[in-house]
Amino acid sequence: MSRATEDSNRRMLRARDAMDRAYADPLDIPALARIAHVSEAHFNRTFRATFGETPHRYLQRRRVERAMSLLRDSDRSITDICFAVGFGSTGTFSRTFRDIVGHSPREYRKRTAAARAAVPTCFTMAWTRPAN
Repeated sequence: MSRATEDSNRRMLRARDAMDRAYADPLDIPALARIAHVSEAHFNRTFRATFGETPHRYLQRRRVERAMSLLRDSDRSITDICFAVGFGSTGTFSRTFRDIVGHSPREYRKRTAAARAAVPTCFTMAWTRPAN
C-alpha cells in the first residue's frame, strides 16, 4: 500500500471515528471533510471507496444500531429514542429503521422482547444485528 493511500485511509478513519463518537449530533459533510482535511467532494468519493457506503448512510446505520440497543435494553418511548440517536423526525427514523433492519421500531422491540425470553443473549444479538 502506498503512503498516499495510507494517509487517505487515516483521514477517512479520523472522520469515521468522529461520526462514531458524535452520531447523535448534527453532522454534515463540510464538518466531516474538515476533520479529514480534504474537500467535500473528495471526502464523499474517498469515504465511499474506503468503507463501501456514503457518509450519510454510514451515519444512519450507526444511529439505527444505537436505536436497536435502546429498543432492546430500555423501555424509553420510540419517539424519545428517535431524537436521542440524532434523527430529526419520527417519520425519517421509522423509514430508515425499516430500510436497514427490515422491521419497524415497534415490531423490532416486540420481536426482541419475545426472543429474549426464549433464546440466550448471544443468539439474540446475532439474530438482531442489522443486515447492512
